[in-house]
Amino acid sequence: MSNSADEAASRRRWPRRLRRTVVVVLAVVLVGAASTYGWAWSQLNNDVDLAKVEHRPAQGKGTNYLIVGSDSRDGLSQDDKKNLHTGSAEGRRTDSMMVLHTGAHGATMVSLPRDSWVTLPPFTYPMTGKRPGPSKNKLNAAFSLGGPELLVRTIEYNTGLRIDHYAEIGFAGFVNVVNSVGGVRMCLDKPVKDKKSGADLKAGCQMLDGRQALAFVRQRHQEANGDLGRSQNQQKFLSALAKRAAQPDQVFVPWKSLPTVGAGLDTLIVDKDSDLRTLMSLFEAMQRVAGGNGNRLTVPVARRGLVTSKGDALQWDEKRAKWLFERLRNDQPVGGRR
Repeated sequence: MSNSADEAASRRRWPRRLRRTVVVVLAVVLVGAASTYGWAWSQLNNDVDLAKVEHRPAQGKGTNYLIVGSDSRDGLSQDDKKNLHTGSAEGRRTDSMMVLHTGAHGATMVSLPRDSWVTLPPFTYPMTGKRPGPSKNKLNAAFSLGGPELLVRTIEYNTGLRIDHYAEIGFAGFVNVVNSVGGVRMCLDKPVKDKKSGADLKAGCQMLDGRQALAFVRQRHQEANGDLGRSQNQQKFLSALAKRAAQPDQVFVPWKSLPTVGAGLDTLIVDKDSDLRTLMSLFEAMQRVAGGNGNRLTVPVARRGLVTSKGDALQWDEKRAKWLFERLRNDQPVGGRR
């Protein structure tokens, strides 16, 4: 009888023990998550003040993120620069620019090739105080001449879209993020070999580490479409990276997800109104595009190899580009027309 009574008492105690265990585990997870969130938030570099951008378009529907990949060498040693074929140029320039729109009809990612021939609007240059009038130039010149604020101003001026958030990552952050997820699987139709970027990849499916991935997204000399081809490769890789980072073995294992969170923060530059929730929303939208639940586009181009005073450039198809940006501004579907 005593054994039966003990067993019954033990069974009654188990639910209480289980509840206590669950509470303790949840407390540990929540404390850890809060600590990680606080630490990661403190690492964000909120340098870009979109309030300083002049003559902005009216607020449209949905949210527009400007994603910029820069050639900043911050965080790279001399050996890193040599191994990654980055050179040692000071400062930073844009290697890629994409507008990610989210709204009622899902997510749309639009690449803006850096050689796009656009109008640079009037802007007071911070170093000289001079204010030239509108001028034609390549899109990446806006960043070189006036930094993120002039780049945002130029994109808004030429597209009519209002940029709500800005996110920029340099070479070191890009390499670290790719390595933190254990590499990214890419399938290539042909071998890629480019001396300037250091790309040396075989045809077929393979895992790219950070160094190989950086070389792949930077190379354009082997691409038949030049800068346009590079923009398409960048979109393809970014989608693959988002898909890889969303896999269960990355998301639910703390010692894997924590390095991913921190890997790019030291070289990530965002606008003053962005926080980790903003970046999470951006990341989730990228995952939707990667999973096939969004659109991956390049701004319509009418002409490649346009001869200009600044070298060969890409000329947008004004009619089709205007249609695309108007649809995005009004948060309307864009999947039915290219």
